[in-house]
Amino acid sequence: MSRKVLLDSNQINIILHRLACQLVENHTDFTDTVIIGIQPRGTFVARRIEKILKEEYGLTGLKTGQLDITFYRDDFRRGEKPLEANKTKIDFIVEDKRVVFIDDVLYTGRSIRAALTAIQSFGRPREIELLSLIDRRFSRHLPIQPDYNGRQVDAINEEKVKVSWKENDGEDAVYLISK
Repeated sequence: MSRKVLLDSNQINIILHRLACQLVENHTDFTDTVIIGIQPRGTFVARRIEKILKEEYGLTGLKTGQLDITFYRDDFRRGEKPLEANKTKIDFIVEDKRVVFIDDVLYTGRSIRAALTAIQSFGRPREIELLSLIDRRFSRHLPIQPDYNGRQVDAINEEKVKVSWKENDGEDAVYLISK
């Protein structure tokens, strides 16, 4: 099994700053915008983006949350072992808000489809956008595309993209893993 570094810590930081800047360009003061990290790994990206928006752009009152999609997935009963749900934390109204979903890797699109279904339990957003750190653009099963994209990766065959976060894995890096 081989492992190639696609992004190091510095490159991830640059991309996160660019994505935060794009959000500010499109949402200015964020009064009608909420940011929701998709559990489990989208929450790492969302926290980093939130920190940049608060510290470097001086945004206050930013509403952020996390959404568990485990039981909204169309494949949650197909695995051999039982799935464990993550925590959903949305302590604000999404009704008529602009929602920005954040995830680390956009692969087949099934997680985003599940998130679209899950968010309906909290109200009807006016608009939903998607921010992804990595877009595996040739692997889509559903017609879903990111509005904000960190980097496109063309992984083929059995290759996998792994995003490591300092908070969870001890380092910030994105790897392409081949068998």
